[in-house]
Amino acid sequence: MNGQTGKEILVALDESDYAFETVKYISKIPSFKGKQIHLFSVCTKIPGRYWDLQREAAFSGKVTEILAWEARQREECEGYMEKAKQILLDAGFSDKSVSIKLHEMERGIARDIIKEAGKGYKALVVGKRGMSRIKELVLGSIATKLRQRASFVPLFLVGRNPRPGKFLVAFDGSEGSMRAVDCIGTMLGGPDCEINLTNVIRFGEDEKGLIAEAEKMIALAFDEAVERLTNAGIPLNLISTQIITGAESRAGTIVDEAGQGGYGTIVLGRRGLSRVKDFSMGSVSNKVIQIAKGHAVWVVSNERKR
Repeated sequence: MNGQTGKEILVALDESDYAFETVKYISKIPSFKGKQIHLFSVCTKIPGRYWDLQREAAFSGKVTEILAWEARQREECEGYMEKAKQILLDAGFSDKSVSIKLHEMERGIARDIIKEAGKGYKALVVGKRGMSRIKELVLGSIATKLRQRASFVPLFLVGRNPRPGKFLVAFDGSEGSMRAVDCIGTMLGGPDCEINLTNVIRFGEDEKGLIAEAEKMIALAFDEAVERLTNAGIPLNLISTQIITGAESRAGTIVDEAGQGGYGTIVLGRRGLSRVKDFSMGSVSNKVIQIAKGHAVWVVSNERKR
């Protein structure tokens, strides 16, 4: 898949260090160089009711100050976005494959990002945290709203300085985890990244029968997932699978394994098997996002994009 297929990756940025981390992360994934990257920033504007102040002589000076402030804000935003674009160009991205859009806020930052993401993008990328003076961009606000409302598009949440060369997929054989596998194939198809499929079983050693049954079931799902990845162009020698048993916490085990194995990106479905409630959006994926500080986390929905 290449950049000629239309809109592909939407990168929502503010003016924070976290946003630069997001762009740097993208710049280090070789397969992304063949895709269209759209850098998107929501700029706040002065509400129309303030312009009524121009009719009041006592406030005319304030209006001039407000206009000057608005112009400075836009100029700073333009400069920031150009720097972000330059990071990608310096990494070898084509100038034609990277675009910038400064969007004047209409309904709110999260809502405007979601509206833009609904225009046919294959992924939405955002930093886990934004600048402290824009509280909405702190994880727990905008990032949370995007997780809740942008379920129609894979959401990539980028933390501090993740290493993008290795990807760990939290895999339980469900439709959700298969969609995560397909997302990996779509976004990374090629010989540039290592992929590990990790299945975590919480049964203890005294439940060997259940463990054996679970391992047998997941082995078949592993075969299908590996086939999907190889069909997407990822070499078989870059794909590995593993089963971890006796875990106290699926989320904690996934993040620990990613850290110990040097996997900078964790990929998981928004929901897993319906009978395994730990894999619901409100549990495993949510916990992984919260505790995976130095990683990027891709959350892939069961839903088809609109």
